[in-house]
Amino acid sequence: MSTDFRRRPRRRGAALEDAILDAVVEILDESGYGELTFEAVAQRAGAGKASIYRRWPTRVDLARAAAQRLLGEDAAPPDTGSLRGDLRTWIRLAADLLTGPLGEALRGASAEALTPAYAGGGRLSLASGWFGPNVDVILDRARRRGEPVVEPSPMVRSTPATLLRFHFLTHGAPIEDDVIDAIVDEVALPLFTTPRA
Repeated sequence: MSTDFRRRPRRRGAALEDAILDAVVEILDESGYGELTFEAVAQRAGAGKASIYRRWPTRVDLARAAAQRLLGEDAAPPDTGSLRGDLRTWIRLAADLLTGPLGEALRGASAEALTPAYAGGGRLSLASGWFGPNVDVILDRARRRGEPVVEPSPMVRSTPATLLRFHFLTHGAPIEDDVIDAIVDEVALPLFTTPRA
């Protein structure tokens, strides 16, 4: 028998949001996106469903918030000493993250965001808020080392993450090293080092 959350001390603000997002991550990790319901999150977090709906009106919004938590805001790409090494290490890290709850969030939210019932717009993306800005860090380092790099457009900057996401959604995880090498050597490096006509 579960404990009535209303009898627990009341949490607010960041403490409540932390408990809710922790619950989302745990459910994604243990059971997958299919079991991510507002009822399950509320019970595990010891929160009312209304407090969850106010912050995240859909499961896609919940998954997106959990993904941002998993990715973290302070992570910086490792400096390997070369553009290829930095790109390969960063894309490998992103691929490895997809084997856990982040992958469950991406798979489930991407499918749900394509349905007519979802009116929130937007899709969970590795490119938004995490991959793109860190590609800029990698390219800036390469420029300072004297490597020939171009200034990519937003579309070009997001291409490696888009390919990684597509491969994950169509083939699952784990993502093999030869896929990472192909994204880096056949797509990212040519796009980031070849001047546009």
